[in-house]
Amino acid sequence: MDTDIVVVGGGPAGLAFARQFKNTNVRVTVVEKSPEDSLKNPAYDGREIALTHRSREIMQHLGMWQRVPENEIYRLRDAKVFNGTSDYTLHFPEPTQARGGKTDRLGNLISNHNIRRAAYEEVKTCDNVQLLCGVGVKSVESNENRALVTLENGDTVSAKLLIAADSRFSNTRRQLGIAADMHDFGRTVIVFRTQHTISNQHTASECFFYGRTLALLPLEEHLTNCVITITNTKAHDLLDLSPEELAKEAQKMLGGRLGEMEIAGTVHSYPLVGVHAEKFYGTRCALIGDAAVGMHPVTAHGYNLGLESTDILSKLIIQAAQKGKDIGNSDLLEMYNVKHQLHTRPLYHGTNAMVTFFTTDTAPVKLLRGAVLRISNNLPPLKKLISKQLTG
Repeated sequence: MDTDIVVVGGGPAGLAFARQFKNTNVRVTVVEKSPEDSLKNPAYDGREIALTHRSREIMQHLGMWQRVPENEIYRLRDAKVFNGTSDYTLHFPEPTQARGGKTDRLGNLISNHNIRRAAYEEVKTCDNVQLLCGVGVKSVESNENRALVTLENGDTVSAKLLIAADSRFSNTRRQLGIAADMHDFGRTVIVFRTQHTISNQHTASECFFYGRTLALLPLEEHLTNCVITITNTKAHDLLDLSPEELAKEAQKMLGGRLGEMEIAGTVHSYPLVGVHAEKFYGTRCALIGDAAVGMHPVTAHGYNLGLESTDILSKLIIQAAQKGKDIGNSDLLEMYNVKHQLHTRPLYHGTNAMVTFFTTDTAPVKLLRGAVLRISNNLPPLKKLISKQLTG
């Protein structure tokens, strides 16, 4: 089988990348191990994705935004950061637009399964995109002339360019010999929705307690997604609780700020590992999505970088194709690498440093954590800089 681009991984980044080539002459083949029905009808996985204004623009351009039910696009009005048991907060209010007037939100929250479904539905409208589902990848290789993907059923796909989009634990990235910085935080992320009696005011909260971190992502006014991070050795202290007991534990952690709470749906857990590839390309190959950068979920921000990677790389490829140039050219891939690294590298390492600082519970650091929140709250340029990162 011969194609222009072969994408390994049919997740939200891989599918969004393929959709970028609608109405072009670039042929794209997406290889996904899961059956096609899991792309068509993705299961709810507990993940709520915070999307910047820039991500909304990209998704609207791709037709994905319009496919998400309007009542399942949740407004993120502002954000607060709590430290330990203190009620003092670092507050990020809704931003003021450059031309005057206010927006009504920092960004939006959309469930991961709705993003995945929207991406699939858009890809199915592309005559130049082929989905190969239900088959895994046995091996990948690339040289100056072509990239080759050998499937587990023995078939091969030859392409001018290979794209790895198969998660932060990417086996494709490893086979291509691209090194990555992998940071295992030794923690587990536990996610679940809760209904509660007091309004969340459409405000996201990040609560850095001692030994645990609790993020609150507002959905409806009385519906919030809770994200607890806890050391792996104590994860089952929470995972073994009944839904009623888990809700009471979350309520206790919050000091009753949201009133009476109860679990609204299923409970999910994930290992907490961050990843950043040393470079985002090799010979006739490139990394996008989590295969390039897998962020700590403290900002629920990772898919914004994934969308950005698809946008930057696809534009460079389309420009080259229109000029009759080689879409797998190393100069093109190096340009993508430089552009994407400029944003991801400081954000990745800055986030990891911030998380390490706010989860270190020694007495001196506890005092310093509180001081940093107060200083940050009273430095408008710093708050503006952080808000820009949050809103994109």
